[in-house]
Amino acid sequence: MSIKQIPAAAPLAVALSLALSSPVYAETAAATDAATDGDARATELDTVQVYGKVDYGYVQKRSTSATKTDTELQDVPQSITVVTQDLIRDQAMQNLGDVVRYVPGVTMAQGEGNRDTPVMRGNSTTGDMFVDGMRDDTQYFRDLYNIERVEALKGPNAMIFGRGGSGGVINRVTKQADWETVRDLSLQVGSWNKRRLAGDFGQAINDTAAFRVTGMVEDSESYRDGYEAKRWGINPTFAFTAGDNTTITLGYEHFKDERVADRGIPSSITPFNGRRLPVETDPSTFFGDPDRSPTWADVDALSALVDHDFGNGLTLRNRTRIADYDKFYQNVYAGGPVNAAGTLAEIRAYSNATQRKNFFNQTDFVWALDGRIKQTLLFGAELGRQETDNFRQTGYFGAPGSTVTSVFVPFDNPRYTGPMEFRQSATDADNHSVAKVAALYAQDQIEFSPQWQAIVGLRYDRFDVDFRNNRNGQAISSTDNLLSPRVGLVYKPLDPLSLYASYSIAYVPRAGDQLSSLTPTNKAFDPEEFRNYEIGAKWEVVRGLALTAAAYRLERTNVIAPDPSDPTQSILIDGQRVKGFELGLAGNITEAWSVMGAYAWQEGDIPDSLTKPAQLPEQTASLWNRFDFSNRWGVGLGAIYRGEFFASTSNQVVIKSYTRYDAAVFFDVNDNLGLQLNLENIFDKQYFVSANNDNNITPGSPRAAYLSVNLKF
Repeated sequence: MSIKQIPAAAPLAVALSLALSSPVYAETAAATDAATDGDARATELDTVQVYGKVDYGYVQKRSTSATKTDTELQDVPQSITVVTQDLIRDQAMQNLGDVVRYVPGVTMAQGEGNRDTPVMRGNSTTGDMFVDGMRDDTQYFRDLYNIERVEALKGPNAMIFGRGGSGGVINRVTKQADWETVRDLSLQVGSWNKRRLAGDFGQAINDTAAFRVTGMVEDSESYRDGYEAKRWGINPTFAFTAGDNTTITLGYEHFKDERVADRGIPSSITPFNGRRLPVETDPSTFFGDPDRSPTWADVDALSALVDHDFGNGLTLRNRTRIADYDKFYQNVYAGGPVNAAGTLAEIRAYSNATQRKNFFNQTDFVWALDGRIKQTLLFGAELGRQETDNFRQTGYFGAPGSTVTSVFVPFDNPRYTGPMEFRQSATDADNHSVAKVAALYAQDQIEFSPQWQAIVGLRYDRFDVDFRNNRNGQAISSTDNLLSPRVGLVYKPLDPLSLYASYSIAYVPRAGDQLSSLTPTNKAFDPEEFRNYEIGAKWEVVRGLALTAAAYRLERTNVIAPDPSDPTQSILIDGQRVKGFELGLAGNITEAWSVMGAYAWQEGDIPDSLTKPAQLPEQTASLWNRFDFSNRWGVGLGAIYRGEFFASTSNQVVIKSYTRYDAAVFFDVNDNLGLQLNLENIFDKQYFVSANNDNNITPGSPRAAYLSVNLKF
């Protein structure tokens, strides 16, 4: 099995080639119905309820994230991609950057080398990350050591998740104590001194109590000169029953990540064939000083979940998350393009510290009504408080007291090792903010008939921000009253096929997704507004193989801009518009052949501007295959394509398209020991994987190999 190229419609082509087998699916179901209805001799057996997990491989059948109710994803009128535990394991994924490679319509920006920055339907974000449906919005790199699956919910999601979520949200579902016995240990070693150990241990204490502990420690280097990453985390959870109808789950996570803030390489100031490109240099070259570019994040989070069943279809779920974040980064980096002669590179520096304390509580009542028209009613409330301190300093080069904020270094040796100090400039941030949210929401999922379903929801958020500039004592406050509707219609002409249409609105308040953008000049303006129009289809082509498709239009309005008639004043204008088409493929073609595929076509524009949105490739595609020759041997082969895109909205620097090929070999020595070899970029392609702006561009990794030893006992 080999892949010579990855055409744009590869996932669709594979799925359509399987369409001939769908009559088998239908005939089997029809035969089953006939036997049930027509055979008078059929024996009626007692109902047996089976508890446990169903292994769907690369397909996730159900989720509570998109609706706050346990719903089949086929019945949710929204584009959702789930990266399952099986795919995470097979590709040795460890972070969100690994995950989004196989999510249509989502890419990952550089994030200045210190944070996750997904770009969803043309909108980059550092705040639209959630864990078990709860906000986890501080800027840092998240790990997957304690994660069961990752869900990407595309389009505005304010009805469920509140403010933000303009282009979508990413929700991580954690591993929880669930009375199952788990004894997993994984050791990974590989290129550039990669060393990582992860464990997952859980079991029942008795019939009413269970525990689970996940943990990880890593010390690795990189193909980038001077780069090092050290991180460790531990996440114990404890579950117990309080009576027949109540379950309580408690958890705590401590996670620490230390690494070099790597902002990549600059661009050339001289156009080539009319386009400016990243400079030509070895992918390992570090511009600036890795020794003085540390970044770290400390996360301590407590969680509590209470589930209670009142009977008669009424359930209560109350979830609390208390989190304390300490984040710092300092970078000495490429601050401008290389000069026209190609001999000098500009270096700048600054540091930023953020401390944030989050408290969120959600209470949901779900009432399932089973009549001629089936309904699932949701009534809920959320309370939250976020306290944030932010402190920024500028790097000055030279002797103490210097006012020089940039220096030039030789292009052929772009390290800066001279003297410098960090202190506050006249414009550096030193602020304190308190954000409070109180929200009420209601939703009705209606099943009119086996063919027709609808979902209607409305959320009200009162969002208050008190902002203080510690430099001058200035206090600023703002209050937003946000109404976020959601409407969706689902039509099922056949049981395995859903067609849907949906409409939703989300808002980003003026404080921004990091609660640091509130100013006297913008507080009076309405929040930015995002409207999403979407149609799509979800089809279980054969059992265990799901094909999804979606077309959408996402409009951004209420963007602040200078008034053309009076540049000293500001007005609200329409922002960027993005339209696109997405395809997803996940599951088993045969019992031995698993696939995960994604394709997206996206096009954006900024009204009243000749520029295009940044970080928005017109086409992206990916396809991963795993084929098992026997119970012991298997291989994996994948390809990732990303079209060219602009590094920033200046549209001056273009990042070229690329295709990368990956592979894997799996060998189970016995039931308790498995070996796994993952190869990335097997043809050693030179490419650029992400950007933060025109002069912070990250080269892709050369060929790399990682060996994992997986133990079960």
